[in-house]
Amino acid sequence: MNSWYHSWRAAIRIARRDAWRSKGRSFLVLAMIALPILGVSAADLTLRSAELSTEQSLERSLGAADARLNDPGMGGVPLMQTPDANSSTPVGDFENKPYPEGKTDVSKALPTGAKSLTDSLGSGKLHTTHGLLNTEIRELKASDPLAKGIVVVDHGRLPQKADEVAATTHFLETSGLKVGSKLTARGLDREYKIVGAYELPDALDTDQVNALPGALLAPLDKALEKAGLPVTEASTTHLVSVPGGFTWNMVKEANAKGVTVNSRAVALDPPAKSDVPIYQQEGWGDYEESTAAKAAALAAVGTVVGLAMLEICLLAGPAFAVGARRSRRQLGLVGANGGDRRHIRAIVLAGGLVIGVAAALVGTVLGLLLTFALQPLLEDYMGQRFGSFDVRPLELLGIGLLAVLTGLMAAIVPAITSSRQSVLASLTGRRGVRKSSRVLPVIGLIAVGLGAAIALYGSVMTDQYIVVAGGSAIAELGVVALTPALVGLFGRAGRILPLSPRLALRDAVRNRGRTAPAVAAVLAAVAGTVAVATYAASDDAQGRAQYEARLPHGAVSVMLDEAGGRDVPAVRATVQKMLPIDLRADVDRISVGKANCSMYGGGEGCGRYEVVVPRANQCPLWMTDPAHPDEDPSAKFDKAERRKLADDWRCKELPGGGSYVDGGVLVGDAKLLKVLAINDAAAEKALAAGQIVSFDKRNVDTKGKIGIRLITDTKKADEAAQKGKDAPGEIKAFTAHQVAGEPNSYGVAMILPPAAAKSAGMSTVPFGAYYSTDKMPSSEQRQRLDGELDKTGSDINLHVEEGYTSENSIILLALTVFAGLITIGAAGIATGLAQADAEADLKTLAAVGAPPRVRRTLSGFQCGVVAAMGVVLGSAAGVLPAIGLRLTEKREQMKWYREAMDQGYGSLNSVPHVPIIVPWETLAALLVAVPVGAALLAALVTRSRGALSRREAT
Repeated sequence: MNSWYHSWRAAIRIARRDAWRSKGRSFLVLAMIALPILGVSAADLTLRSAELSTEQSLERSLGAADARLNDPGMGGVPLMQTPDANSSTPVGDFENKPYPEGKTDVSKALPTGAKSLTDSLGSGKLHTTHGLLNTEIRELKASDPLAKGIVVVDHGRLPQKADEVAATTHFLETSGLKVGSKLTARGLDREYKIVGAYELPDALDTDQVNALPGALLAPLDKALEKAGLPVTEASTTHLVSVPGGFTWNMVKEANAKGVTVNSRAVALDPPAKSDVPIYQQEGWGDYEESTAAKAAALAAVGTVVGLAMLEICLLAGPAFAVGARRSRRQLGLVGANGGDRRHIRAIVLAGGLVIGVAAALVGTVLGLLLTFALQPLLEDYMGQRFGSFDVRPLELLGIGLLAVLTGLMAAIVPAITSSRQSVLASLTGRRGVRKSSRVLPVIGLIAVGLGAAIALYGSVMTDQYIVVAGGSAIAELGVVALTPALVGLFGRAGRILPLSPRLALRDAVRNRGRTAPAVAAVLAAVAGTVAVATYAASDDAQGRAQYEARLPHGAVSVMLDEAGGRDVPAVRATVQKMLPIDLRADVDRISVGKANCSMYGGGEGCGRYEVVVPRANQCPLWMTDPAHPDEDPSAKFDKAERRKLADDWRCKELPGGGSYVDGGVLVGDAKLLKVLAINDAAAEKALAAGQIVSFDKRNVDTKGKIGIRLITDTKKADEAAQKGKDAPGEIKAFTAHQVAGEPNSYGVAMILPPAAAKSAGMSTVPFGAYYSTDKMPSSEQRQRLDGELDKTGSDINLHVEEGYTSENSIILLALTVFAGLITIGAAGIATGLAQADAEADLKTLAAVGAPPRVRRTLSGFQCGVVAAMGVVLGSAAGVLPAIGLRLTEKREQMKWYREAMDQGYGSLNSVPHVPIIVPWETLAALLVAVPVGAALLAALVTRSRGALSRREAT
């Protein structure tokens, strides 16, 4: 024991001294190991710090209150909820009757003796220095002790008067206002003074203003309703303080009155599952991630970590070999003075230990400092404040041990190789010749075959991506094990090469111990790059094939469904002014009820319309039988009949999706046809004659008319729909012109002339416009337009049809650069080792008259040879996992498609197109540009003349 301690102590001292002497090499290896440790430790600190405890989370949502009571909008019927109040459902069976809706008086559910504080939240458009901004409006007396912790004052103070408000710091930054500014809301003739800035710790990027209860929302709603504008739609919750806390039994009592409760006591001490009524219902439960899913996730993380450690070891191993080769005389002296092989191994391994410990310390400390320094930026990026700066020593220690383990693993092969050299060879500088292992290639070949078989099985027989990924990883490790043998095969090409590349190739083949790790490192990096690049290129091709244009190329559409189209004319004019518009086609939509009703919002006094499809034209798969309204219409057909009906014209949907209006009905004129690139003189003539133009023949009856039902009572319409009956309402009939053929109308089912709508007594409101352009709008024009539209504060749907745009090009470029850097780094390390080994040969070449440039060209070709071998092998190995994953995706998508066809939904989907595309541009950059670049870089940084020294006897 004592001998072991002293020998390792001496080995560590020697390794520390050597590391200090070779600062450049030591820094290189330390950086390779420390950078991943820095990233992982910083990520661990960030995630742990952002992870809130239950107490911290409750403080941000409840403040100092015991509970928050909320109206779920179920009309006060008894309900059941989960302990966290995130889910609730009414008590009873509502399958065959209307689901409960309506408001509940939350105050009736307050316990006796409870203190309460209202917290109301709505939204409205506030005037800013830039225009209008849709903002959350909150009415909470935040200075009340019950609300402590919900908002955090940044500067200024909280409102104390009815004409004062506070605003979030994000709102002030976005609006251009500041503390002391005057604030007004659209539609309200009243000013408020901003007296303070605050932040919501859980939502830093929220635009919100806070006023005293009753100071802003009620007056604003009254003014908006008078002006015919949408109201704030405020909702109110109650913060409650109860002596002894709000228990689970009290929560269930509130549930019986139709109120949900988020309770502090329940969150800190949840009830047993058997005491939660909602968990006893079918389809409900406290779901957790399955053990198999957790195991798969751990396996995936372990594989990624293992492959990352392998890559670092392959890169750092040759660097340790360089150090061992340059210290061979010192190691020989250790052997000459009585040291045995284990002492030699200990010295080289101690080098890995020293560098690993240093990397662990440097990486962890830098991770701590970086996270602490970037905490405000990280919090802003995540949109929430840290709960605390949570440092977990055991986790950081485990991360640091990975660095130590990586350093030791990287030094294992150099340690074994150095210990096998004889003392005489080490002292004289002679290099022994050792045959390559015959076992390693066999193991590698078996691993390649096994991995390929597993990946093939995963892609053909299962839907599990993890199987394909695991098999691909095993196959790649097998190729790494085969690398020494494959390097030997490359040597056969040396006979046809000129002097310098021939010397470089033969030197690489003869010294596989240093060449193979560098080639394997390049192989691993390139294989991963090629795999991801192939998958990304294939996915890109699939996206391009499946892309469905919403408009003709270069066309523009703008839609706005707010306030009865009040802001639409201004928006239309803004778009026409800011973009190179050729033709503008204004469109309106049908309005039923109040003019300010939104298209889908409903509400009091608001109705809707629907296109009346003749029963003979309805798809049998979707047509409800009034005698059996609860039955699935497609259930009466077998699979073969469903597949046949999926191709029936009655079950086909219109292509495109440019229209965002009910039934695809737009009120417009012939200009819309031109913008949609539909050249049909008969259709233009029909619009001029006041006829409705149809692109979907299912809507036209046998008399050549289209009916549109105006529904004023939406509640009765919903009840009729549940019974499989037609909704009550007046039907307006229009003479229709069905467009011949199947032109792409981009989701527009029909165009109704304004004159026809007016003559039928139908109300319409401005909805938007379609535009054709002289040329594709530039990015600068788009940005200026977006800035102008943002000033309106409206939710505007703007679309410029640019065709399919790939999002993978930057990914492919980044992958190519990453693989190039890894390749150049690994090849450079191998070149440094080769130069250390070949110094005697270079002196001999100089002595026999070789020109000085030979040293430079030889160095360049040595680097290029390693890079070329790694890139070629990595490119071949990287295609396998991508093909396997794509085949798995194809099987999965085809399975979904067949199931959809069997269920009668095949008409909604096209046959899956899952191509496999090889990214030739990326491969060309890797196979040609990267090796050539590595060779040129190595040649440039190599001195033409070596240091003068006497030749050693060999």
